[in-house]
Amino acid sequence: METPVAEALPKLAQRLAGEGARVEGAQRLSGGASMETWTFDIVSGAAREGLILRRRTAPFDPETARSISLATEAALIRAAAKNTALVPHVRHVCDDSDGLGEAYVMVRAAGETLGKKIVEDSRFDGVRPKLAFQCGEVLARIHATPPPDGLNLKTVDAVLELDRYEEVYRTTGAQRPVLELAFQYLRKRTPEPAAPVLLHGDFRNGNIMFDPERGVAAVLDWELAHIGDPAEDMGWICTNSWRFGRPEKPVGGFGDYADLLAGYEAAGGRPIDLARLRFWQMLGSLRWGVMCLTMYMSWQTGVEKSVERPMIGRRVSETEADLVVLLEQGL
Repeated sequence: METPVAEALPKLAQRLAGEGARVEGAQRLSGGASMETWTFDIVSGAAREGLILRRRTAPFDPETARSISLATEAALIRAAAKNTALVPHVRHVCDDSDGLGEAYVMVRAAGETLGKKIVEDSRFDGVRPKLAFQCGEVLARIHATPPPDGLNLKTVDAVLELDRYEEVYRTTGAQRPVLELAFQYLRKRTPEPAAPVLLHGDFRNGNIMFDPERGVAAVLDWELAHIGDPAEDMGWICTNSWRFGRPEKPVGGFGDYADLLAGYEAAGGRPIDLARLRFWQMLGSLRWGVMCLTMYMSWQTGVEKSVERPMIGRRVSETEADLVVLLEQGL
């Protein structure tokens, strides 16, 4: 049986920092049905180390899950770090002796992750013009990272992604004309397959730590990493849902396409056509729309009781508005 986190951390502290090390400031930051995040400090003599614990709290089936295991997540972060990508430092991958179940520990990075603050807070005025270029650079380094041997990573392409989300959409029984039209439009314009690379899978404003002095500090939340088209990661950060009220800045609400693509090439990434990026951006809006719809349906049918589900579910209308604009503009 797993030991409660607060009881297990003191033992973990001594394993990481030696006899006499103690834990201070342990606090649960977030957690859903299957994952928890904790922040805590390890103090040993005059030394203090700020750490983050990511821990799974529900059974995990790699065959059916969309996400990857935490051990795989930690291995990918370490591999990306070796390729000079800006990622957290993985301090420790937990084993049975830690009593924490599936979990790993990383060094706490300094910065801000709230997307609204990144696009509005005056602290970021000085670095905001270069953030899109930096995002392109870090994506190039992630995409150039060879995944460690033995990892079970899924491979996804545009056709598979369209098939997957259309199947999910059909099972809801919903009839949403804009979503129907978007599926048809994208199927007629599916790009030729690109050389597959390691993808972060959820690269967007909200999953990136930004420092007001340096810009991009660390790319977080790797649970959806997989293999696929490099333009998928680029299209996702350009999806309007992650611009936080700044639609005129397509890259995360803070930058422009040209800077993102230029940063990618400057860091060694292969040139990517804007039309290809916009295909994945449109698919991103469609995908998020279907996800919002399923969240609403889970609440409507009584499967989920949380008020969060219908609150997110109502955002399907936002994605439909985004799709109408993209359909009018074309790729």
